[in-house]
Amino acid sequence: MITNVEIAWVFNEIADLLEIKGENPFKVRAYRQGARVLEQLPESAVTLAATGQLEHIKGIGPALAKKIVELVETGRCSFHERLRAEIPPGLLSMLAIPGLGPKSIRLIYERLGITTLEELEEAARRHRLRELPGMGSKTEWNVLRGIEMLNTSAGKAPLGVAWPLAEGLLQALQAMPEVGEASIAGEIRRGKEMVERICLVAASEEPERVVKSLQNHPYFREVFRTGPNYLRGVGRLGITTLVVVVPPAWYGRALLFYTGSAAHFRQLVELCPSERRGLLLGIGRLVPGEAPEDAEPLPLVDAGTSEEPRSEEEIYAALGLEYIPPELREGEGEVEVARAGRLPRLVTVEDILGDLHVHTNWSDGMDSPEEMAAAAKARGYAYLAVADHSRSLAVARGLSTERLLEQAALVRNLGAKWGGLRLLAGAEVDILPDGSLDFPDEVLAQLDVVVASIHTGFKQDQAKIMERLASALKHPRVHILGHPTGRLLGRRSPYSVDVEQLLEIAFRSGKVLEINSIGDRLDLGAEAARRAAKMGVPLVINTDAHDVAHLRDMRYGIAVARRAWLEPRHIINTRPWEELKGYLGG
Repeated sequence: MITNVEIAWVFNEIADLLEIKGENPFKVRAYRQGARVLEQLPESAVTLAATGQLEHIKGIGPALAKKIVELVETGRCSFHERLRAEIPPGLLSMLAIPGLGPKSIRLIYERLGITTLEELEEAARRHRLRELPGMGSKTEWNVLRGIEMLNTSAGKAPLGVAWPLAEGLLQALQAMPEVGEASIAGEIRRGKEMVERICLVAASEEPERVVKSLQNHPYFREVFRTGPNYLRGVGRLGITTLVVVVPPAWYGRALLFYTGSAAHFRQLVELCPSERRGLLLGIGRLVPGEAPEDAEPLPLVDAGTSEEPRSEEEIYAALGLEYIPPELREGEGEVEVARAGRLPRLVTVEDILGDLHVHTNWSDGMDSPEEMAAAAKARGYAYLAVADHSRSLAVARGLSTERLLEQAALVRNLGAKWGGLRLLAGAEVDILPDGSLDFPDEVLAQLDVVVASIHTGFKQDQAKIMERLASALKHPRVHILGHPTGRLLGRRSPYSVDVEQLLEIAFRSGKVLEINSIGDRLDLGAEAARRAAKMGVPLVINTDAHDVAHLRDMRYGIAVARRAWLEPRHIINTRPWEELKGYLGG
């Protein structure tokens, strides 16, 4: 029997297909609204179809009611199938690419005549997409990374790719009336930089029904194993995905187990008296210490008495431990620190008071300085630095000296109009292959924030790379070293950098190192950031956002910082302006 949620999935895909075709927006909106109504409807669509009541429900007119009846009676929708046949298959495949929605796909199809993933990849590599309205370098990154993942049957994905995919599936779970709580678990919850498996845990009194419905979700390219309370398959972009559904009383223990890591969980098992392991940790018939990453889903057995701890917090307390945040659960000393009550108060997104590295449509960004400022204001930020690319980076439409100074004047004028938000005029200045900076000192002196970064000459030997980095860090006009190792996760190794030497130079020069939050940069990584903090090197978490939407990517940089055991005191953009300006020469 088809469920309301499954019908909603069909309607949402119809809306996507209509939007790709360029159909009437009101028609598209009707199907999306119908999907939302179905997700929230307390009665079964099957029952309502049998009694002829569907078209009387607000948001479900005669046209949608007819299609619901067809789906209830046959399990198919001829209109849906006809739409799929009319759209080139390559355009449907593009829907799997994060950040590429139906409107963007239609624009690419209409303006560039692109109908296949191969043509799309070629256009992205030739920087043709950024010529289209509303698109930029970030769109091209999404396309290239997405196609790379689609071309592999399974593999690791950067956190910034895997997390949004997992959120889409989580929303589908949360929309099911049979589901109570649901969470992302596994490597994403621990904030790992590269994710091998997406894992979600849900609570339901009807796990088999949830699993059966979920098999029909368009997220899954293939479902290769199911059980009464779990589904394992390959999701969009070829990432292995596991969904585990347990009774509500087991939810906390399942979330703890499937969050991992294996090393962390083994240490918890060792602390737990053998006679209580099954109840405290919920390992049931599992061999104690079996890796959560590889274990089969928890068996459906009695969850124990009402006195037994059920939430993660209660389980840690029962083991005599402080609650250990997921990002620290790697078996690297966190249990001993928690037992002593000395865990750090890790930095959160809420601690961030501003962003010191964003781009606008003056270089390769998509949105104006005004729009970026408005978005920063909406996030409650106290300050924002516009740092567009410098003149030598032609591929990013780097600013000439004249344009840079014109923009600086604009930003400062805007700042006078934005009460409560301090706008800072800056630039992301290239560290050129010879070690010099892309603008002369007299120009840099007119900026509030200078982020120095390497964008070219990646193949130079370590001595030359370190000479360039040292030159930038020692420069009196430089405040921040951007994405310090130049890596692109899964795509490009770091340039030849001696991280220990880099940290030492940064410490001696009093300069700030960036944790760049772009989804496949996350640079500095957690290990280097932790060493930097121990040495007393100041750090900043920046988004490097190229549009307002990617200001949200701050959470990826926060995940890195939390894995590095960092507290707000280690991060300069958790500080109010009066303190921050000391790092900027104010």
